[in-house]
Amino acid sequence: MPRAAVLGSPIAHSLSPVLHRAAYAAMGLSGWTYEAVECDEAGLAPFLDGLGGDWAGLSLTMPLKRTALKLVDEVSELAATVGGANTVLLRDGRRYGDNTDVYGIVTALTEAGVTAPRTVAVLGAGATAASSLAALRELGVRSVTLCVRDRTRAGETCEVGRRLGLTIEVTELGGLERVLPADLVISTLPGRAADPYADRVAGSCGALFDVVYAPWPTATARAVERAGGIVVGGFPMLLHQAVRQVELMTGRRDVPVEAMRAAGEAELAARAAGAR
Repeated sequence: MPRAAVLGSPIAHSLSPVLHRAAYAAMGLSGWTYEAVECDEAGLAPFLDGLGGDWAGLSLTMPLKRTALKLVDEVSELAATVGGANTVLLRDGRRYGDNTDVYGIVTALTEAGVTAPRTVAVLGAGATAASSLAALRELGVRSVTLCVRDRTRAGETCEVGRRLGLTIEVTELGGLERVLPADLVISTLPGRAADPYADRVAGSCGALFDVVYAPWPTATARAVERAGGIVVGGFPMLLHQAVRQVELMTGRRDVPVEAMRAAGEAELAARAAGAR
C-alpha cells in the first residue's frame, strides 16, 4: 500500500490531495494513498526519520522547499541550482530531492502560448521566484528584472540567477513602472499582495503569470485580461508540477492530466461557492 503526502504549513488549503488522488483513481492505483500533513521546518527532519518502507514520496510546499535540501541523500541538479526541492522520492531507504515546479511553470506558460518572452519582470524573490528563473531560462530568456519589497532579501534568488547564467537586475516594487512595459510579468507574491500594482501592470505587459490560484482571479489578473493580455493563473502550474510528481513517484508515464485538471477545477469551484 504505497503512501504519499504533501507537507507544509499551513497545509489545510492544499489542492495536492485532490490532484494526486484523481490521478491514482484514473490510473487504477487503488492501493495508493495521499494525505495532507501539517509540518513546519522544525518538524520535517523527525517526520522523514519516522517514515517506513511503504512511503513512495512527498510533495513539499512552503516553508519546506529549502530546508529539504539539507535532509535528503541526493539532490537533482535542478533542485540544487534553484535552491529548493518540492519533491522527495523515497527509494530503498534513501531520499532523493527534486524540483517539479520548474516543469510546472514551463508547461503552464507554453500551453497558454507564452513561449518566447524577451523582456520579463518577476515580482518577489522567494522559492517560487527562483524556480521561475529556471523556467525562464528554458524558454530562452537571458535577462530578468526582479521587483522586490526589500532588496536585502533578494540576494539568494539573485545568486540562483547567476548560477543559471542569467543577467539579473533588482528594483523595488514601488518603482515597477520603470521596468515596464514587459513581454511577461510573473507575480510570485502571495494572496492579494500584488493588488496595489494591478493598474501599473495592466496594459504594460503582453502576458501575466500569477502564481495565486485561490481566490481567483486576482485584481491584477482581471486588469490584464481587460487590457487584452494573456493571463496564466497558478492552477496550471500546480497541476503540471503534480503531474510530474505522480510520474516520479509511481514510475509511470500515463498520468491522466485532464482527469487531474477536471478534479482540481471542480474543487476550486466548490471552494469558491462555499466562500460566497
